[in-house]
Amino acid sequence: MVNAIKGLFISCDIPMAQFIVNLNASMPASERFIVHMLDPTHMFVQPHVAEMIRSKIGEFRDQNSYEKPQ
Repeated sequence: MVNAIKGLFISCDIPMAQFIVNLNASMPASERFIVHMLDPTHMFVQPHVAEMIRSKIGEFRDQNSYEKPQ
C-alpha cells in the first residue's frame, strides 16, 4: 500500500539548505517540519511552514546585508 504525504518541495543552494535544517533542528520535536532530505540541496517539508520559512530567510538576509555608510 502506498503512503502519501502532502508537502512542499524546496530546492536551494547548500548554505540555505543548512539554514533551513538548523531552523528545523531548533524547533521542538512536535513542530519539526522537514519530512525528508532528498539530497544536500533538495528537501520535502510540511506545507504549512512555507510562509514561516520565507520570513525567517528574509530576516536572515536582512541581518547579513551590508549598507554602505553615507
